Amino acid sequence: MTDGRPAPFDHRITVFGSDDAFLAAALPFLAEGLAAPGEPPPVAIAAPHHLDLLRDALGGDADDVVRIPHTDWYTGSAANAVAQAAGYLTAHAGPGGGIHLLMEPVWGGRAGRSARETTEWIRYEALANLLFAPLATTALCAYDTRTAGPAVVAAALRAHPGTGVYREPERIAAELDAVPLPLPPAGARTLPAGPDAAAVRSWAEGRGLPAAEAELFAAAVAETAAALAPLDGAALVWGEAPACVCELRSARRVDDPLAGFVPPPADGGEPAPGLWYARQVCAYVDIRDDSDGATVRLQYA
Repeated sequence: MTDGRPAPFDHRITVFGSDDAFLAAALPFLAEGLAAPGEPPPVAIAAPHHLDLLRDALGGDADDVVRIPHTDWYTGSAANAVAQAAGYLTAHAGPGGGIHLLMEPVWGGRAGRSARETTEWIRYEALANLLFAPLATTALCAYDTRTAGPAVVAAALRAHPGTGVYREPERIAAELDAVPLPLPPAGARTLPAGPDAAAVRSWAEGRGLPAAEAELFAAAVAETAAALAPLDGAALVWGEAPACVCELRSARRVDDPLAGFVPPPADGGEPAPGLWYARQVCAYVDIRDDSDGATVRLQYA
């Protein structure tokens, strides 16, 4: 018996190493979604060859399952994936966010291209437990051991409830943030005008960013500076296009592990768009708190 409220976010994981094992996990999950009362069609976001396998195996039910190549869904950073999921749920989910999503990250692409990138995707997996907690969404994250290595799978298991090794999102985020940021290079430059958008744009263009991208980066820096105010010290910049970097120092801590991951409301209320905008524009937004405040480092690409 329920109290009439939607069920909480159901965040599952399946690990497989063959096409048959993939189907053995995916087909019952999609059948569960097809049978869920009041829900729209389930969605399979997966590698194209897995979608082909599903189409053939589903037979007459294939047209009742939305199939999206994972390279069309996971097109940018982990923060972009949050925005993609939030937008899709708003547009397509049933009451309370009810929908079944089979989700296979692109571990052979951006998500697995470096240890740093992998770290951000594991952060996303962990924070999803908080970001989507109020919703009745059921997600099955699919990890193919042929593309996701043992370390990735081990970290992902810690981010999914019910695995026996699950750890709270706040703990995982704190562990990731315990790794110190590399020191700025010797050639880093202080901007006399601080994080002024015009100054950042001019500097970024001088480092090779096209004008439109320099404009986006400068806006991200300005939005972040506004969100972090009061700042403690000047803006520090370095790098060459596309990897232009700006570091800001805030006189106060950020603390919230979800900072910049929660979409701003349409009515202009809290949270403000600052760090959200920066995470959508930049490849990396690194935040490190200490006893005196916070260091925030933005890297365009």
